[in-house]
Amino acid sequence: MSYNAAYAVLEKEEGRLVELAQKMWDCPETAYNEVNACKWTAELLKEYGFEVETGYVGLPTAIKATWGSGHPVIGILGEYDALPGMSQKVCPVKDPVELGAPGQGCGHNLLGVASIGAVIGIKAELEAKKLSGTVVYYGCPGEEVLTGKAFMARNGAFRDIDLAFSWHGSATTTITDGVMTGLNSAIFHFKGRTAHAGGDPQNGRSALDAAELMSVGANYLREHVTSDVRIHYVYKEAGTAPNIVPDRASVWYYVRAMSREAIEDTYDRLVKVAKGAAMMTETELEIEFLGGCYNTLNNKVLVEVLHDAQVNVPHPEYTEEELKFADELNKQSPQYEALKASGALDDGPIHTKVNDIMHNNGYGSTDVGDVMHIVPCAQIMTATCNRAAPGHSWQITACAGMSIGYKGMMYGARVMAAAGTRFCEEPELVEKAKAEFAQSMKGREYKCPIPMDVPVPQPQE
Repeated sequence: MSYNAAYAVLEKEEGRLVELAQKMWDCPETAYNEVNACKWTAELLKEYGFEVETGYVGLPTAIKATWGSGHPVIGILGEYDALPGMSQKVCPVKDPVELGAPGQGCGHNLLGVASIGAVIGIKAELEAKKLSGTVVYYGCPGEEVLTGKAFMARNGAFRDIDLAFSWHGSATTTITDGVMTGLNSAIFHFKGRTAHAGGDPQNGRSALDAAELMSVGANYLREHVTSDVRIHYVYKEAGTAPNIVPDRASVWYYVRAMSREAIEDTYDRLVKVAKGAAMMTETELEIEFLGGCYNTLNNKVLVEVLHDAQVNVPHPEYTEEELKFADELNKQSPQYEALKASGALDDGPIHTKVNDIMHNNGYGSTDVGDVMHIVPCAQIMTATCNRAAPGHSWQITACAGMSIGYKGMMYGARVMAAAGTRFCEEPELVEKAKAEFAQSMKGREYKCPIPMDVPVPQPQE
């Protein structure tokens, strides 16, 4: 099939799209603080003729931008939040722009902009071919804390579309119909009583003891959960000095699993462990539930259409300078020797082929899973960094601020534009995807894992 109108507008607008991605890279904003990214994205979408709403469904940095009329209504998911501590210059050695500052270590500056490219590409095709259809861009904050789309869904988003898809940069070009875990996220705060640890310890009630006992219990709990469950934690607060019995301590937990049922069961048991720890130490417990997300539910109809587009749309070509840069990064990666031995680097330092559809499960998480339980949805990945780049790394930050990342971004935009147009050209595919979705849900309905009394995070001043 021909998608010349989409390719033409993306070629024409590439400079502006790259400029926006560069601005987001230069000004990395963490989850729920994406004030500039939201503003710049909204302004550009308005220029492209979209009806734009910011502060969508009560999230200050969320966007809904709409163009077209009639069905199918296709949602494209964008993100733009950066990661804490991932600052890095565009160079092949670790060298932060500002030590400890945030950076685009997951390439979300590319993600949000690729989705803009997708919607303007679909718009161009619908206009050229006089097709019915509506395209909706969703600017989704807070993906890195895995709650943005859940808050949006809780407040009513994603119900008025027929299907959705998302794109993410990666070390490879691939798509899977497998499952990624969902999760619950909570901080357990213990409050005790201070005392002199040497002079009168009997008068103290250690919040740190409670936190540690909770973690001991959580580690014993691991033996008695299903094999898909993952439990991990970090201490947020643990006292001030050894000679003072800590009156405050807190520990932050993630509970992951391949289904909401397993997440909720394990989380409930973890809460009982925390309550037991508080009882043993005569401390008080406060649970700060931060949110949660669903496991993914990739729609196979969408996966096949997106994979077909991955194979057939024009692929990036890399310069010798880009290949050399990627090779230098690869040699610093802890994965380099293993990937080299496996033959994964045989086609070069940047992944240039399209993998077959994969059927593997993964133990990372994304709040795209929430959307996948509301409408048919799938997520693709295309190469935007060196082949051996670890996830959430300074290497990804470096590539996300240069031509390697931008070429992968534009390729992702072309893929989504081609796939979105195909659903407008072949509406029977939409009905097929909906039928598969209904069968997968088996009569269940999406229930947001974040209660209404949990407030939406606000941008920091």
